[in-house]
Amino acid sequence: MIGSQDERLIALLRRNARASISDLARALNLSRSTVQNRLERLETRGVIQGYSVELGGDYAARRVQAHVSIKVHQKLTVKVNAALEQLSHVTQLYSVSGEYDLIAIVEAQSLEQLSAVLDDIGNLDGVERTNSAVVLETRFRR
Repeated sequence: MIGSQDERLIALLRRNARASISDLARALNLSRSTVQNRLERLETRGVIQGYSVELGGDYAARRVQAHVSIKVHQKLTVKVNAALEQLSHVTQLYSVSGEYDLIAIVEAQSLEQLSAVLDDIGNLDGVERTNSAVVLETRFRR
């Protein structure tokens, strides 16, 4: 388990992973060395595995995203997972319960490109069927 200060630190980093140690320390009312030690501990324990880039501005606004539910032939699950991991437009893949086995988050630069990626997914050996939902608007993201 992690403490409330660590949770606050993680929340600040989720808003801005590039925040300086000094800015984090001021926001948490802690010393720089304490924040640095907490970060190192969270990274060592695997609580924080890395830092990433979040796209913004016009570039992000022009991208198209879809959530793709995927039904897989059970004996080919490992093969399908590996194939999906090779598709650069698949940014996340979740194993889920219910009618479908997987949900893939797909990002593309246009509807045409998205359509091609959806065809690629549907044509993978082991994919029984798919169902796609195009994201119209992101209301918030944490």
